[in-house]
Amino acid sequence: MRRPHITAALACSGALLLAALTGCDSAPEADTVAPTVPGHVTAQASSATSVHVMWEQASDNKAVTGYEVYRKGEKVKTLPATKVMTDVDGLTASTTYTFTVRARDAAGNLSAPSTAVTVTTPVATPADHAPPTRPVKLRGTTDGDRAVNLSWGGSTDDVGVTAYDVYQEDSRIHSVPGTETTAHVTGLRPGTVYTFTVRARDAADNSSPDSDSIDLTTASAPGAPASTAPTDLRVTNRAQGKEYAIELDWEQPDTGGEIPAYQLYMDGRLTTTIVWGSTPPKGRATYRLTVTDPRGTRYSLKIRAKLPDGKWGDFSAQRTVVLGG
Repeated sequence: MRRPHITAALACSGALLLAALTGCDSAPEADTVAPTVPGHVTAQASSATSVHVMWEQASDNKAVTGYEVYRKGEKVKTLPATKVMTDVDGLTASTTYTFTVRARDAAGNLSAPSTAVTVTTPVATPADHAPPTRPVKLRGTTDGDRAVNLSWGGSTDDVGVTAYDVYQEDSRIHSVPGTETTAHVTGLRPGTVYTFTVRARDAADNSSPDSDSIDLTTASAPGAPASTAPTDLRVTNRAQGKEYAIELDWEQPDTGGEIPAYQLYMDGRLTTTIVWGSTPPKGRATYRLTVTDPRGTRYSLKIRAKLPDGKWGDFSAQRTVVLGG
C-alpha cells in the first residue's frame, strides 16, 4: 500500500522540478529599451509668472507611462502618459527659461531629453485687473480623423493679449501666442464630436469670457461603427420662483431600436439617468430639471443614450447654460 504513495511523490517532485526549470527558461527579459524622444516641444509664456509647455507623444517598445518636464536641467513636473502639456508656475517676470521633456516607461527607462526650447516671461503688470475681450467668430474644420484646425477673431486688452487658450469642453488642451489666432489641435479620437471654445489671456493671467462654441466631428476610422451620439442638443433656462428650470431637447440617434434611457452629465459628472415612464419618444426628445442655485451659476451639460444592447453610446456635444442668462 506504500508503493503508490512513493510513486506519486516522485511524480509530483518531478513535475515541480520541470515547472521550476521551465519557469527559469521562460523568465521575461528586462526592458532596457528607452522611449523615443518627445517631439515638437513648445513653450508659451502665458503670463508673467507661468509658462505653458506642450509636446507630441513619444513611443516605446512596451508603453510610455509618463513624462518629465525639466527647467534648466532640473525636473519640475512629472505627468502621466495621457498628458502632453502642462503649466509651470512660480516663475519670475522678464526672465528667460529653457525647458526640455523626457518620456518614461514602466521599467524606469528615460528617453533622451527633447530639443530645448527657450521662452521669456513678459513684464509683470500687477495693476492689471481687466481681462481681455472675448475672441469672436470661432470657426473650424476637421483634419482627418484625429485633428482639427481652428481660427478666430482676435481679442483686445488694456495692456496686451499674451496667449489664447483652446478648451475642449471645460479642459484647456492647447495654447498659442497672443499674436496668433489659429490653432492645429491633434491627438483626437476618430468619429467623435468635440466642442471647442477659446479664451484670451493677458500677462496678469486675466482670462476673457469664452468665445462662442463650435462642434466638430472627426472622421470615422475605416470600418468603425456609426456614431451613436445625440445631435443638435439645445439647452435653455427660465426662472421659476426661487428656482430655475433647465430645459433640454435633442435629436435622438439612430441605434437600430428604441432608446430606453439617457444619462445626463453636468460639469463632467453623472447627474441623473433619464428613464421614460412609458413608450420612449420618437424624433426629438425633451427633458426638464429644476435647480436651486443662484442666478449667474454656470453649467456644462451633455447626454448619451443607452443602446439596445445595454451599453452606453457616444456623448453629445456639450452645451453651456448660465442661470438667468
